[in-house]
Amino acid sequence: MSETTDERTPDSGESEPVAAKPAETAADASAAPAVAEAVAEPAAPKKGSLGLLGGVIKTARPRQWVKNVLVFAAPFFAFSKATNRTELVIDALIAFVAFSLTASSVYLINDAIDVEADRAHPTKRNRPIAAGIVPVPVAYGAAVVFFLAGLAVSFAASWQLAVVLAVYEAVQLAYCLGLKHQPVVDLAIVGSGFLMRSVAGGVAGGIAMSQWFLLVTAFGSLFMVSGKRYAEIMLFERTGAKIRSSLKKYSASYLRFVWATSAAILIMSYCLWAFEIRQVEHDSVWAVVSMVPFVVAVLRYAVDVDGGKAGEPEEIALNDRVLQVLGASWVVTLFLSFYL
Repeated sequence: MSETTDERTPDSGESEPVAAKPAETAADASAAPAVAEAVAEPAAPKKGSLGLLGGVIKTARPRQWVKNVLVFAAPFFAFSKATNRTELVIDALIAFVAFSLTASSVYLINDAIDVEADRAHPTKRNRPIAAGIVPVPVAYGAAVVFFLAGLAVSFAASWQLAVVLAVYEAVQLAYCLGLKHQPVVDLAIVGSGFLMRSVAGGVAGGIAMSQWFLLVTAFGSLFMVSGKRYAEIMLFERTGAKIRSSLKKYSASYLRFVWATSAAILIMSYCLWAFEIRQVEHDSVWAVVSMVPFVVAVLRYAVDVDGGKAGEPEEIALNDRVLQVLGASWVVTLFLSFYL
């Protein structure tokens, strides 16, 4: 309201009562800015209406914790052979919580480092740190708290899980501090984050992971990351938004090549793994059937990638109902392959 009041022109009807008043004294004139400032102050909370705590929580990106369901992958495939299934589930839940806290610490640090670049971005400028809701020092302090909390939780499962989290944090910090500007290296590091989520679930439960499982996770991660970068390139071409420096060294055609190649290897690796599961699980046909929803789901996600809509993979997973049905069908067929 104060801004619109200041912008009124002298010939507006609302300015006439002011002219009819006696001339202002010097004291009144000097007090006017203070009064205007006092009137303007209530507008400030609109910018930070989330509040400091809410801003920190939003920057921690709890919606992206959906990525951390990957920690349940290895326990899921080992569940049928586990001697203590209750303990396996508890360890997987511990891994999920610990990785979520650790990942949130990375998000806080990343947004604090990128605060100036985010302010020039059409959508990232609304992030709490870029918007001024969360001060940068507070973000760094919260990141330390989240990381230490994640480590503390991880020791409830195993010290190996704590090591995986420490390696993840170190690699991601290196990414935030400079490696994200290096083409190809940035794809590998972001993809490794998904791979380490799967590994975390395995080491938390003391599970020996299949080579096919690791290949599927690795190339599935690269597929998602290259699709995300491709979406960012498309955003730049549509809006001219400022993009990360590493993307300036990519072309849309190169990123299409990467995600297409990754999708091909992902599908091939999974099919070979499904045939292996069939042999191990008493010639169960359901492992082979699981290839159908899996392949269709990859192709469905590729539609979003091709349209430049894969900038936020977790949003696609949460909002695409067809993809959710395919994912549920895939899980059901795998469950049947192990237990029927």
